[in-house]
Amino acid sequence: MDYLNNLFQNNENWRLFFITLIFLVCVSLFLIIFNKIVKRFEKRASKTNTGIDNFLIKLLKVPAIWIIFSTSLHIFSTYLADDAEFFNVLKKISQILLIASIGWLLVQGVRAISKFSQNKLNLSDSDNLEARGKLTQIRMFEAVIIAIIIIVFIAIGLMTFETVKNLGKGILASAGVLGIIVGLAAQRSAGQLLSGLQIAITQPIKIDDVVVIEGEWGRIEEINITYVLVKLWDERRLVVPIDYFLQTPIQNWTSTTSHIIGTVYLYVSYDLSLDPLRKRLESYLKTNSKWDGRVQNIQVTDSKEWYKEIRVLVSSADSSINWDLRVEVREMMIDYINENFPGSFAKIETMNKPIERLIEEKRGPQT
Repeated sequence: MDYLNNLFQNNENWRLFFITLIFLVCVSLFLIIFNKIVKRFEKRASKTNTGIDNFLIKLLKVPAIWIIFSTSLHIFSTYLADDAEFFNVLKKISQILLIASIGWLLVQGVRAISKFSQNKLNLSDSDNLEARGKLTQIRMFEAVIIAIIIIVFIAIGLMTFETVKNLGKGILASAGVLGIIVGLAAQRSAGQLLSGLQIAITQPIKIDDVVVIEGEWGRIEEINITYVLVKLWDERRLVVPIDYFLQTPIQNWTSTTSHIIGTVYLYVSYDLSLDPLRKRLESYLKTNSKWDGRVQNIQVTDSKEWYKEIRVLVSSADSSINWDLRVEVREMMIDYINENFPGSFAKIETMNKPIERLIEEKRGPQT
């Protein structure tokens, strides 16, 4: 390069053109070599059984290209030192590109590690409590680490500008009221970030947990740094701030296990015997795959003036299956009672009276 500098020192335009041409040729050569290496890795990855190899290559390919380009730009820009203004602009661009590319590569690396860890989890099991707990931790730590990387590299990028650096020093020197305002504004975000870390560690909720929140039944679909997305039973989504789960009581039906016991309430007359109902329930559940074989029972749980309340208990592997089982058991029991014990469902006496008689009793005796 010293020879070229001496050769073109009397003609700056030719020197600039020649260095630009060499830069483009070298970058193109590097990219061709890189592309061949990537294709070789892709060929090897296609022979493996898992798709994680292809995912990693796809994830890291673009950031690596930018690192090659920004590094080459930074190297070649040093030979334009005589062109002060153009050199400074080019150097600044190359610095920012290099910082952004490294940050991007780190972010993609974190995502790749997270994806690799998630692929080891088996979420298809009916009792997948441990897998869901690990999945929650992996996703939360992934989000937190990526957020930290982005903040750090944005700060590094801004520090390359003298004007921004001086502005930052001026703001710090005159913090005063501005510092208080910024602190108050950041307090909520910092609290949510800490809440997210606490949830990732203590796990009061996990991905795919069944919860009842704000009177709505749903599943935890996503846990992000600042909010949780709950998929409700009717396909709606409930967006809840992350710190809500540490400050407000909620029902978590799958906190320790996915197994659940469901209830069906029926209101029948006092003369209806429960033994036939118990036998019918037992025979029905033996042929129903939604029942997990743990719990099945019928009990009288309350008594009113005109009827008694009976509670049917049935257990299933998870809440979704149990919901379907409860619906089927309710339908079966209603049909069975109507067919074999007609008139046994609760009836309030006044509802059987003719409407004219009810009106007369309400008016009272006529004079």
